[in-house]
Amino acid sequence: MKLLEFLRETQSEVRAQMSEGAPFEEIAFSEIVMAHMAEIGMTHEPSACHFQGRVGNANLKLSGYAMSMEREELDLFVSLYDGVNEITNISDTETKTAVEQCLRFLAMCAGGTIAARLEESSDARSLAETIQLVYDDLEQVRIFVLTDKVAKTKSFKTREIAGKSVRLEVMDIERLFRHWSEGKPRDELLVDFVEASGSPLPCIFVPGAKQDYGYALAAIPGDALRLLYEKFGSRLLEANVRSFLNVQGKGVNAGIQNTLRNEPGRFMAYNNGIVIVADELHFGKTTDGGVGISWIKGLQIVNGGQTTATIFFAKRKHPEIDLASVFVPAKIIVMNSQDEAQEEALVSDISRYANSQNAVRQSDLSANKPFHIEIERLSLSVYCPDGVSRWFYERAAGSYNTMLAREGTTPARLKALKEAIPPGRRITKTDLAKYINAWDQKPDLVSMGSQKNFDRFMDSIAGKEGEEPKPITKDDYKIMIAKAKLFRDTSKIARPMFVAGQANVATYAISVLAAKLGDRLDLERVWAKQGGSPELMAQITLWAREVNEIFLRTANGRLLSEWAKKPECRDIVMGSTFSAPASNIPEIHGA
Repeated sequence: MKLLEFLRETQSEVRAQMSEGAPFEEIAFSEIVMAHMAEIGMTHEPSACHFQGRVGNANLKLSGYAMSMEREELDLFVSLYDGVNEITNISDTETKTAVEQCLRFLAMCAGGTIAARLEESSDARSLAETIQLVYDDLEQVRIFVLTDKVAKTKSFKTREIAGKSVRLEVMDIERLFRHWSEGKPRDELLVDFVEASGSPLPCIFVPGAKQDYGYALAAIPGDALRLLYEKFGSRLLEANVRSFLNVQGKGVNAGIQNTLRNEPGRFMAYNNGIVIVADELHFGKTTDGGVGISWIKGLQIVNGGQTTATIFFAKRKHPEIDLASVFVPAKIIVMNSQDEAQEEALVSDISRYANSQNAVRQSDLSANKPFHIEIERLSLSVYCPDGVSRWFYERAAGSYNTMLAREGTTPARLKALKEAIPPGRRITKTDLAKYINAWDQKPDLVSMGSQKNFDRFMDSIAGKEGEEPKPITKDDYKIMIAKAKLFRDTSKIARPMFVAGQANVATYAISVLAAKLGDRLDLERVWAKQGGSPELMAQITLWAREVNEIFLRTANGRLLSEWAKKPECRDIVMGSTFSAPASNIPEIHGA
């Protein structure tokens, strides 16, 4: 696929997410791009938060935000969306203007001068209050400009705002396409050890010519690892591992910090080291004439994320730490496989076994689990009622793109393929977990974000050890798709209806639907019609309004996206009284 085709497909996806006539394409575009960035590990779980206007003498703009669980890292997003259908350049002047508008918003939040001027029930006000509260403790702040045009400059000089360094980047349609087409979270990471540590990294390398991987053993200087984390942040860390950084035991981090401060020379002896996967290594000569790694392309840390992040944050909090004598043992695995699905399965298994000494259940996050393989098999064989089209279950990242490239060998075949399996019918593993958990009345888990929700979902279907999993039938698959369609259509309805927390409202509305009508609802009819009836969607819309009213009444100034994660929120909403369902809903059995 060429960049122009990708641009037009992205615009189609934006339009597909909109209700008829709803003028919120920029929000939909922001959500699509932010979700992709979260999926590949570039940011934390993002939330849309649209604000544009003049406050005092300042023009301000914001499209979304993402904050780490420990509230130490903050990303702000600002969109420049024009809905173009041809490759169009955007000037640095325009992107810089957007950066300035977002920087002013950040500065006013940090200074506490904006919250009181914003609408009381808006997410922008709650976000402003939250930023003011946590700003002094933030370790990383970034602003991303999102655009459907092509930007000449992809990053700008770091700025200082209220004592914090703020990194400025642009995610334009070209950069987004590069991620999409390559289909891996480590696409842009090129690590130059000559630049980072002054010379090639000494190593022992085993090429593995007859295997699907080769490997090297090395010791990475602590300061080089710190510099890499400073440059790439959590993008260095494999997405499934990254999601656990903020929930694993703080005792481990305390031990690492203690060694760094008091016995840095013994770090190599005390630490288990890190495990890295990479796409390509380039070798050079070290100062003593030995073999060394000059640079690594596609580096990703699959074990040792806490070690890496702790070195960075410990040095930032305690500048007196001397990293000159700190070395971190590293096993570097170079991927040789040409099959993307096979490669992802191997990376997942490497992550699983490398993390087996911890309580992290990486095995539950594997695309190679029987559950996902079975859903994928059904998606390839079960057609929609028209007998032509079908849904696509993306078990392995990038497999939808691979399918299009493999089977769409001529323009006519590619067109037919896209008509039969459009991007709007692509479902990822984390998508499915979201739809099912919402239907199972766990909206608080869904609101925690895709990776954490996926982890809980896999826990719930794992069963007891040694127990045979229940087989998934074609009828089960059709019901899953019906739930997916209702969730997506509810999200589409909610987007233009509310000023804040649209995704959370949609999630809770589906849980209310399941609680009120779950056993009585004919989901086979939803599958047959590939959507809910107007009467059913009107009922869901009414319940969504009532959910939103409960949110506003109980959030007490908190961000709705944060309040929705709390079990107390779930208990209040699910325990509330809602309007009785209409009597004319055709999906209700016996109606």
